[in-house]
Amino acid sequence: MSQYECIVCGWVYDEVKGDPENGVAPGTKWEDIPDGWLCPDCCVGVEDFEKLEGTDEPTDAESVAEEEHKNDKPIVVIGSGMAAYNLVKEFRKADKETPVIIITGDDGRNYSKPMLSTGYTKDTDDKALAMADAGTMGKTLHCSVWTMTEVTAIDTDKQQVTVGGATHIEYSKLVIAWGAEVIRPPMDGDALDKVFSINDLMDYANFRAAVKKTKAKKIAIIGGGLIGSEFTNDLINGGFETETIDPMGYSLPTLLPEAAGKSVQEALEEKGAKFHFGPLENGDFGPVATAVNNTETGVEVSLNNGVKIAADLVVSAVGVRPRIALAEAAGIKVNRGVVANRLLETSAKNVYTLGDCAEIEGHVLFYVAPLMAGARALAKTLAGTPTEVSYPAMPVTIKTPACPVVVSPAPRDAEGEWDIEQDGRNVVAKFVSPEGKLLGFALTGEGTKQKMALQKELPAIMA
Repeated sequence: MSQYECIVCGWVYDEVKGDPENGVAPGTKWEDIPDGWLCPDCCVGVEDFEKLEGTDEPTDAESVAEEEHKNDKPIVVIGSGMAAYNLVKEFRKADKETPVIIITGDDGRNYSKPMLSTGYTKDTDDKALAMADAGTMGKTLHCSVWTMTEVTAIDTDKQQVTVGGATHIEYSKLVIAWGAEVIRPPMDGDALDKVFSINDLMDYANFRAAVKKTKAKKIAIIGGGLIGSEFTNDLINGGFETETIDPMGYSLPTLLPEAAGKSVQEALEEKGAKFHFGPLENGDFGPVATAVNNTETGVEVSLNNGVKIAADLVVSAVGVRPRIALAEAAGIKVNRGVVANRLLETSAKNVYTLGDCAEIEGHVLFYVAPLMAGARALAKTLAGTPTEVSYPAMPVTIKTPACPVVVSPAPRDAEGEWDIEQDGRNVVAKFVSPEGKLLGFALTGEGTKQKMALQKELPAIMA
């Protein structure tokens, strides 16, 4: 019997086991799952699952082929996040012999990044979130995984990368999949070591360790966007007090119109969250954290409007941006991200890019679905069948269970206006062009049930 993996969170449906807790009996075939069933971990539907390929013992012919390829220059992948591991998984479906080296600055554990903001809701530590360690991933994907290793230079002429400032590795193809880096707001104070950004599994482990060490009960969160809102909901579910700071006027301001954003804000406030949002009385953007200092009982966060917030620890959730510095230093074209065409080729020969660091035909998309689409296309290209990536409409589920949210942002600089229907916290907001075409939507509460119908009306992001 088969297994199917959620591309959003990594949860695996096993036909042998079923999902009895949610009404799916053991032995239920994938095609027989009842309508309306959702992933138990992240609540996406069956359309966001992929069948897992079986792993078989190599045949004699495959063993011979492996011997023939062992001296080939490897494909080198920089990064070990979802982009990198899913790329190699897809590549191995077509090519089981070409050597692959994954180089990562962290411990190489395989995990679903979206699940970092559900850890306290589900009471899961970093060990429970990890699906496999680096050694297991190397064995499963038949590749080498170099952990805690920093790539310090790329030489595109010699086709080699330098690690640790000294060791050179030649490549046949190079894939830059090192993700995004956190935006760190400029702040003063003597307690900046108590400000945590949670961008990977090791960050998450460090934060949980600090919570345990300080016996933290109250967390100040800088940023009220997607990351900040998800962590606000998650920490409240974990029994913490929270105060969230953002200069904009409501939750998720860059993704949602005001009616939808305030619905999320009100639902979180009902659960106990406190917010410091703008604008200020003079009409300027709202409060900004300017300093974090130690106190006898924890830390104090100072805002530019004179407000001071007492807390035990601080989470900085301002946002992320593509990592581009090393590519730029190597002479590879960059803009907002590492620039690539629809084959995911950069400006350098035999160098490709994928995931949160990539800018594909002007698109920088920090979500799982485009990452998976890119991994499938690039795997085929690396295996010898040039394949352009395409992006259909890909709505995003935001993990704020206090007020569920699904959003499909309109294209950047798109002309149009919001058409909003609201019933309490149930919002259906459609972004419509002057010609009446649906370009995006934002749904909250019961409005999220219209996701599938509206998605069918949207144009592809990149056909």
